[in-house]
Formats: sequence, structure tokens, C-alpha cells
Amino acid sequence: MRDPVSERRDRKLDLAAHAAWLYYIAGNTQEEVAVKLRVSRQAAQRLISLAVSEKLIKFRLDHPLKGCIELAEALRDKFQLSLCEVVPSSGSDVDCCKGISTCAANYLETYLTAKTPTILAFSSGRTLRAMVEQIPTMDQPQHKIVSIIGNMSHCGRAGRYEVVMHLSDRVGSQAFPVPTPVVATNVEERQLLQTQRSFITVKNLAEQARATFVGISHVAWNAPLHQDGFINDDEVAELIDLGAVGEIAGWAYDCQGVLLQQGTNRRVASVPLQQPAQRLMIGVAGGEKKVEAILAALHGKLITGLITDERVAQVILAKLNLLN
Repeated sequence: MRDPVSERRDRKLDLAAHAAWLYYIAGNTQEEVAVKLRVSRQAAQRLISLAVSEKLIKFRLDHPLKGCIELAEALRDKFQLSLCEVVPSSGSDVDCCKGISTCAANYLETYLTAKTPTILAFSSGRTLRAMVEQIPTMDQPQHKIVSIIGNMSHCGRAGRYEVVMHLSDRVGSQAFPVPTPVVATNVEERQLLQTQRSFITVKNLAEQARATFVGISHVAWNAPLHQDGFINDDEVAELIDLGAVGEIAGWAYDCQGVLLQQGTNRRVASVPLQQPAQRLMIGVAGGEKKVEAILAALHGKLITGLITDERVAQVILAKLNLLN
């Protein structure tokens, strides 16, 4: 049995790590840290100093947070995930994105620094783009960076949150974008696009990826797929009527995580998703708007890994307790 002194020290280090995460990674002021941890400003300052003196702070936080670890383990066990990480929630969606993208960058960097040639696949989106922004410049031409989603609307408008070309520029790896729009104009166009040699090449590479990092989004008015112009008003209304709650790489699914057979899914020109996923598919997403979409993706086994935030993990586990 551990002695009380050691237990008190561990609790203080845990609190210091939380304070350091809020200050250095989420970008909070010391006053904001104090409010969120319910301590005085002076206590918050001392906790941050303790994190530095104990070398908990390097480039990234180097101390586990007990509460987040417990949430991650609960989700991992419930959904039999290969990987699960939960980062502290810090209030705003912007801070949430920073924390999740920082954690995801840590995993991605491990793959990128390997000398063995590796295939890595990605969808697109704000959080994944933020993840790429945190990857240092490298020279790794042996790797292949593959997209599973196009980056334009059916009328040719480019998306703002493309990942593959941006990452390739940073690390010097070979890039393989999907040469299609996210959603084709009609079924015949989608079928034609997916018979092209360039698409088949990308699809084959994606199916060999050691890890695939995907964003998860909700389906609603002004959700990313709609806001970024990949689907129009009529199409988002149809998806909502069909019961869609989330989408991955443009593929919409219902509250049980089952991919829709109708709506825009008939015209999605992205690399098809496997259900259940047969390889490491890491969902990188957070924020309370996405809770239902993330939970459904877990239920449907569309992902085998998850990096999310503390609040999302808490809400998901609370929903499961209500259901059980």
C-alpha cells in the first residue's frame, strides 16, 4: 500500500500537469487556468512552475492525466479499440481542437520519423489540418501519404482544409491525392471517376495504409460538409431526413453507425469505408456537437482508434450508462 505522502505528491503532479496543459498547449492565461482549476491565481502560477521544475514540460506535455487515462481505458474496453487517447477539455472549440491535434501529431510523428517505408492515409478537415501544422519539417521521401477523400466540390471549388499535399510538403514524402470531387454530380459520373487508373492506384494504397487518420463530423446545417460547399442545402436536408448523424470522408451514417444506402452516399467519390474497419482507423475529433457522430462511428465500428477530448468521453460514457 502506498504511503499518504506519495499519494499527495502524485495528486499535486497531476494537478500541475493539468495546469501546464491549459497554459502551454491550450493557450489559457494564468487567470483562466485558475478559474478552470478552481484555485487562486497564485496557486495556478505555482502549479505551472512546479510542472516546469519537475520537467513535466518539454515540447509536449510529458505527464499522464489520471482522469483522462481512466476515460480512455473505459472507451477502449467498451469498443475494443486498438488506440484511445483523451485530452483535457478546456472550454472553447478552438482550445479543444488544439489539444486533440497536439495529441494526434504525437502519434503521427512517430510514424513519420520511422526509416522503414510506410503508407499513411488521411481524410481532411480542420482538426487534421491543425495536426499537420504541428509536424516539424523533415526529409522522409520513403513514405507515401495518401488521401481517402477528394478536395473539391462537384463544381471545382477547392476545400480549405486539405491534408495530404500540405503534409507532404512538410515532410518530403510522396503524395497521392484522390483525383475526384467529394461528391459527384450523379451516379454515372461517380462510377466513371472511380474506374480511372489514378483513383484505383490511390484506393489500393489506402487499403495498405499502416494507419488512417480521419476526421469525424456531425451532419447538420452549416456542419463542415455543408459549410465548405461539398453538399448543398437540398442534399443536407435529405441526409437529415434519412437519419444521418455523422460523416467520415463524406460518407454519411445513422445513429447506429450504419452507412446510408441513399442520399449523397450514392454519389460519394471518396475511397469506400470498410464496415467494420479492418485496419487501424483513428478518429480524430472532439467538441460536444460531435458527440452523437463519434458515438455512432464507435457503434458502427467505422473506426478502431479514437483521439478525443475529456468532455466528449464523459458524455459518451454517460449515455452508455443510461442505455445499459
